[in-house]
Amino acid sequence: MKPEATTQSDSQPLTLDNIPIGMWAHVLNVVGNGLNAMRLMEMGLVPGAPVSVVRSAPLGDPIQIRIRDYHLALRRGEARMISVILAD
Repeated sequence: MKPEATTQSDSQPLTLDNIPIGMWAHVLNVVGNGLNAMRLMEMGLVPGAPVSVVRSAPLGDPIQIRIRDYHLALRRGEARMISVILAD
């Protein structure tokens, strides 16, 4: 089940590497140099997209996320480029 877009104004933006496993969030924006940011957005990490951290590798890198209806592995450095807000 995917959460609806959040309208809560008191939620603080986080980066994707800091959200707890299993919690849903919505992408606010992708920051960074043009090529890396564009590649992430082409993979579906666009503003408003629902995203969840599924699990982390034993040493913490990479992390597995669920974006829309597929799973994606990202390095923690890439996940730090993605600003999110927790969903209700």
